[in-house]
Amino acid sequence: MNPAPILVVFGTRPEAIKLFPVIRALAATGAPVRTCVTAQHRGMLDQVLAIAGLTPDHDLDLMEPGQSLDRLTARLLTGLGEVMDAMRPAMVVVQGDTATAMTGALAAYYRKIPVAHVEAGLRSGDIYQPWPEEVNRRIVAPIATLHFAPTETAAAALRAEGIDPAHVHVTGNSVIDALHWTRDRIAANPSLAADLDPVLARMAGKRIVLVTTHRRENFGDGMASIARALRRIAERPDIGILFPMHPNPNVAQVMDEILGDHPAIARIAPLDYPHFVRALDAAYIVLTDSGGVQEEAPALGKSVLVMRETTERPEGVAAGTARLVGTDEDRITAELFALLDDPERHAAMARAHNPFGNGDTADRISRIINDALGL
Repeated sequence: MNPAPILVVFGTRPEAIKLFPVIRALAATGAPVRTCVTAQHRGMLDQVLAIAGLTPDHDLDLMEPGQSLDRLTARLLTGLGEVMDAMRPAMVVVQGDTATAMTGALAAYYRKIPVAHVEAGLRSGDIYQPWPEEVNRRIVAPIATLHFAPTETAAAALRAEGIDPAHVHVTGNSVIDALHWTRDRIAANPSLAADLDPVLARMAGKRIVLVTTHRRENFGDGMASIARALRRIAERPDIGILFPMHPNPNVAQVMDEILGDHPAIARIAPLDYPHFVRALDAAYIVLTDSGGVQEEAPALGKSVLVMRETTERPEGVAAGTARLVGTDEDRITAELFALLDDPERHAAMARAHNPFGNGDTADRISRIINDALGL
């Protein structure tokens, strides 16, 4: 009789990036791994599936423009529940803090299926920063059987919440595995990221500031303040701003109004993962409100300014690879100019120790899951 499968559930691009190394590592051991995507982010998810060579076993295709969080949550919970009823997995693996991760864990709990949580234990301490991700990850914690904490700080947060220390494993973050794997692929086949050639050629001789912004809590005044800061930064003749635009209209409309067609700001379509890795490699400084970029940039020796008031990844701040600057226009501009004008200050951030691992996370997670299931 074949063993029950391990079901890996994900729905967004960041989840796919952080889980494809885990899926590959499990498959390499011969474990019966199956995948279900919710397509919470359709286009950006498909880009990662393509580069990773993954074809999902189940695709719920639940993306709808502008759907509310409660409608999305209800559709995810019932859709994932139906997949689990049909498959009867031995374990469900979720990642991070998305609605897909939260509902995947909850659907598994309703069926008494053990849950493994990749990237467990991240906490900002504020349920509205980031919103709704902080609560999503807190909901998963008491449900999960296996907690894969990327750092000791994350593990300590779980233990402080009463999670059994025997079930908490410090593994590093699998995004580092994905980053190195993809960078090696690009080195072997530059055509994978060749679409950036024209824009990088246009910025030749300038220091590139890579910008990513999309957090819900920054919508409105925060996003407008970020846009004004970018316009001021772009006035420096030694700077080129590379800005892959998130498709959300709460971002795009504000940037259109404030930035217009500034010649020093390359607002381009969202990048697939190989092109993003190349952009990150080319950057001098990264300006972001993303969680994952705070982990990826230090792995390539990049200094990171985080446009948020709090972060659930304090390890980067503590290690000196990242600095919280919020969304205030003047502060963003001052902090970035300080890095541009003080080479020693920039170098200190760029060479700081990356606290998020060295690229062996997926193998560690795979071994622990196999041991837990007796495979």
